Amino acid sequence: MPSYIVIGGGILGASTAYHLAKENVQVTLVDRKDLGQATDAAAGIICPWISQRRNKKWYELVKNGAKYYNQLVEELKTLGETSTGYKQVGAIALHKDEKKLQKMLERAIEKREDAPEIGELKILTAEETKALFPLISEDFSSLYVEGAARVDGRAMRDALIGGAQKLGAEIIYGNAEISNGSVLVNGKLLSTDRIVLTAGAWGNELPLKLGADMKVSSQKAQIMHFRIENEATGDWPVVLPPTNQYLLAFDDGRVVAGSTYEENTKFDISVTEAGKLELIEKSTSIAKLLETSLIEEVRVGFRPYTPEFLPIIGKVPGFDSIYFANGLGASGLTAGPFVGAELARLALGEKTVLDLSAYAPV
Repeated sequence: MPSYIVIGGGILGASTAYHLAKENVQVTLVDRKDLGQATDAAAGIICPWISQRRNKKWYELVKNGAKYYNQLVEELKTLGETSTGYKQVGAIALHKDEKKLQKMLERAIEKREDAPEIGELKILTAEETKALFPLISEDFSSLYVEGAARVDGRAMRDALIGGAQKLGAEIIYGNAEISNGSVLVNGKLLSTDRIVLTAGAWGNELPLKLGADMKVSSQKAQIMHFRIENEATGDWPVVLPPTNQYLLAFDDGRVVAGSTYEENTKFDISVTEAGKLELIEKSTSIAKLLETSLIEEVRVGFRPYTPEFLPIIGKVPGFDSIYFANGLGASGLTAGPFVGAELARLALGEKTVLDLSAYAPV
């Protein structure tokens, strides 16, 4: 039986291990459990269609990622993994300028032609917007996107790992080193046919030791969790303000506000006063009622980026049996499960949904 070792157990590595395990091969997932793993901190917004980012290669990944979720969640349910943290709740994209909302609607209608999962699109009045997300201030109208969803990164990762284990995969927690095509973990040398590197923000460590610079960088994010009392928050839609911030709610009275975008912090996992102040100011500017809510926690994660902010998917240059994917950045929870499925197909020698040569390492 062919054997595969996946190094890095965030959303991408967990998905890769799961999809490999579905194909009756021997799979071992190795994760170092680094503090600040992006998946561990993230609350995901699955609504890529209204982004103004124009990179078509990026859009193909996130569009397919959003489409893939419903199929994946149903698969995981059949394995008993029902706590995925995923729910289609819709999204409201806020704005005070009616003309800009109309332009946003026109772009989304155009994209719906090849992404019918977008679902219903309509402009909501300020009153209709507040009815859907009661914390929102009264002066925002919005574009409603029916097909949008939210996902808890930890829960989805754990469901994927649980599913992989039920299909026969093994997970080992520890540091991995590559030696002559084998992997050394916790003092034990593991032989394997193929190695898959999905180590996120730490993704350049092993390639550099192999003589390959994959140019992975990272960006710190702080994400604030509020506790809302006496509100049924589970069906509230994702909130997308005109800025790069967001609000989303979960079933247990949690409202999550994110996030900061901090450069040159290395791997400092500290929650900073500046970060908290930014999150409070930006979230209360659209939802003033949060001023009286309890701050339950602030999570810190490091998003991985590669050159041109476009993910890299392919073989490590010079190594036919070592595969690599990284650089999903802020789109990790949208694209990660789909990219993991594609990476598994690539490593298995199967046909992929997309032409992955467009994402190959240079």
